[in-house]
Amino acid sequence: MISRYRLKVLISVRKMFDGDPADPSAPQKLQFDQGFAFENYRLSMNPMEYEFSDIDGTPLHNRAGQKQDFFTLFDFSAKWDPVPTMLCQSHESIIRGFMGQTTSYNLKFIKPEVLILGENKGIGIAKYIHGEFGKGQWTFYGGHDPEDYQHFVGDPPTDLSLHPNSAGYRLILNNVLFPAAKKKKQKT
Repeated sequence: MISRYRLKVLISVRKMFDGDPADPSAPQKLQFDQGFAFENYRLSMNPMEYEFSDIDGTPLHNRAGQKQDFFTLFDFSAKWDPVPTMLCQSHESIIRGFMGQTTSYNLKFIKPEVLILGENKGIGIAKYIHGEFGKGQWTFYGGHDPEDYQHFVGDPPTDLSLHPNSAGYRLILNNVLFPAAKKKKQKT
């Protein structure tokens, strides 16, 4: 278990978030073995940079452009991989991309044990990843609003009733409903 003090040292957030400035030596204090999903990344300590680290795939999306911004869901076997199958359940296997504070995850910084659920190999990003921690599980889905490519802070909320068949929102719903799924008892 990580103490609150140690967690604060590991996170080292900017003054606007907790009242004191970020620790300038935070990049040297990173312990990649303590993180869920990423390793060998560089923190951005520059307040003029939008990204928090080079994990964020936004620059890769910008180079590719909106027409090339999509990701493909992996096709898992429900018999052998029930959890990833539930998380990836959708009526579309290729989904339009969308931006956010962390748009996606640069493949070169994802730990090998992380399960990639959706990616765009052409631009080198994962959009949707999953893993286990202790007795629990986690899922990260990059971006902000699946039906508004560049939803900016202050923009009006998206009217969800206009997008009843959104494949991007379906993945969010899968994660909301996932904890309610019950495992069937196996006959042995």
